[in-house]
Amino acid sequence: MQPFNPMTIRPLFPALAQEVAGRPAVFFDGPGGTQVPQSVITAIADYLTHSNANTHGVFITSQRTDAVIAGAHDAMADLLGCAPDEVFFGQNMTSLTFALSRAIGRELQAGDEIIVTRLDHDANVAPWRALSERGVVIREVDIDTEDCTLDMDNLAALIGPRTRLVAVGYASNAVGTINDIPRIVEWAHQVGALVFVDAVHYAPHGLIDVKALDCDFLACSVYKFFGPHVGVIYGKREHLQRFQPYKVRPAADTVPERWMTGTQNHEGLAGVIAAIDYLASLGQPAPDRRAALTTAMQQIAAYERTLAVQLIEGMLAIPGLTFYGIREPERFAWRTPTVSFRLAHLSPRAVATALAERGIFVWDGNYYALSLSERLGVEPSGGMVRVGLVHYNTAEEVDVFLTVLRELTNG
Repeated sequence: MQPFNPMTIRPLFPALAQEVAGRPAVFFDGPGGTQVPQSVITAIADYLTHSNANTHGVFITSQRTDAVIAGAHDAMADLLGCAPDEVFFGQNMTSLTFALSRAIGRELQAGDEIIVTRLDHDANVAPWRALSERGVVIREVDIDTEDCTLDMDNLAALIGPRTRLVAVGYASNAVGTINDIPRIVEWAHQVGALVFVDAVHYAPHGLIDVKALDCDFLACSVYKFFGPHVGVIYGKREHLQRFQPYKVRPAADTVPERWMTGTQNHEGLAGVIAAIDYLASLGQPAPDRRAALTTAMQQIAAYERTLAVQLIEGMLAIPGLTFYGIREPERFAWRTPTVSFRLAHLSPRAVATALAERGIFVWDGNYYALSLSERLGVEPSGGMVRVGLVHYNTAEEVDVFLTVLRELTNG
């Protein structure tokens, strides 16, 4: 496998050429949404120019739209390792998860149990908590605050005969922890429970194979992996056929159409295809798109791990810095290059502001991982500062960030 060189792909991303106060902008805001290559921008513009219509018409632009929708299903199937009809699209992951939770909730009874975690983004917590209105009992898995990993013993103890669904993140959007999804799926399936995986944060960092995971549902968002704002859910075909979605009467009752409420973001779906084709281009030559994506994501993960080592070792050497999450390089297979921290003498907002003034884009707050921020005791004082790297980031940018961070500490 050839080592990944970010300088070969950075020119493909127009946004990366921006400057702030005469300095190159450093995009360490990827966990909140990545930048997009020109091919994605072109695909969206081309759809709006040549194919803009609603579906199932007899005229050419409508037929082109139908082809775009089918192409988006094919592309996502290649990315996730499933069949095209096991994927459906919508406004965003949060909206889709609320819709799916309501459909699943139609079959639940008072006293049935759903398990959520303190590590997750609230989009994989609130939709399930809402089912408590039906008498569903919500159980919450605790974390180890030393390294921000799930307390697996606690999770095992919570799974029982009344468990109907386990909602868990593939990777934490706040601290980067990767969870042991195959193990969790095995435990849940032993009691007949479903597993819903939030892979929004994991998708830009590693290969997803839903069949190998054996999860029942998996969600992701295309704008987190170099595409437009489109939400996606994979579901095993038998579940998509079994559960009854809320939908308008004229809508098709076939899978996956029955889950795609209303007119879709067709130009966004054109961007979905382009984003996945961009990722696949990093793994060429290959016999097919899935094989290319497999190679590409392996290269990305290996490269990002080198950045994570550089970033975390540098941060841990800064006095007065509190680091949250896995910090030992030998355990980095269980984390993404996303880290959160605090400085002793500055609020997270003050740190993020100082970095922004120097052209370094990071997030502060709880990033919707509210339960984690509360569990760590940082929610009342502004949460944390989050730095997230993706494959278009460079070692030089990490050096710039660490230099500025040391300046702020010495302030």
